[in-house]
Amino acid sequence: MTGNEIRQKFLDYFQRHDHQAVRSSSLVPADDPTLLFTNAGMVQFKRCFLGEEKRPYRRAVTSQKCVRAGGKHNDLENVGYTARHHTFFEMLGNFSFGDYFKRDAIQFAWQFLTETLGLPEDKLWVTVYEDDAETEAIWLEEMKVSADRFSRCGARDNFKGSRFSLLSVRMSLPPATSISISKSLFPSSSMSPSASWSW
Repeated sequence: MTGNEIRQKFLDYFQRHDHQAVRSSSLVPADDPTLLFTNAGMVQFKRCFLGEEKRPYRRAVTSQKCVRAGGKHNDLENVGYTARHHTFFEMLGNFSFGDYFKRDAIQFAWQFLTETLGLPEDKLWVTVYEDDAETEAIWLEEMKVSADRFSRCGARDNFKGSRFSLLSVRMSLPPATSISISKSLFPSSSMSPSASWSW
């Protein structure tokens, strides 16, 4: 499956689940003096999350072009040394503006990866923030993910800190949960040891 096919499957999946497809915004944010470049998919929705802007939809899906060449999300020192660090890339994202939260986001993610992409469940690993008992219960009790493929991560390995900084101290985001897949599924690939999706 090519990158273009994965992108289209992602956009199609979330549009079938009532998400408005939103075009990639400019690499140079037009109305955000805090950023030199768009460094994440949520940048164009920053004002929505801060309650400063209302859109005519409550769910969105994007394939956002991003540049990371400095600041907190600086991958520049790793470019050329790994197969997964890039200064320019596309970030696929699904967003809810007060419409759904953890449970639905987890169900969407799992269904997309296992049913739409056909990834084998026994090769997927799930992580949650170490104190996030609610998300842990969703994964283990509702989604029936095996405890052997589940772990808790502290602040250093969880994405909460980096997501929080994108929106400034005016808004607090919940800890992230991630799904990773083993490189063993891609023996001829130059991918890093795992590919990871965060919701």
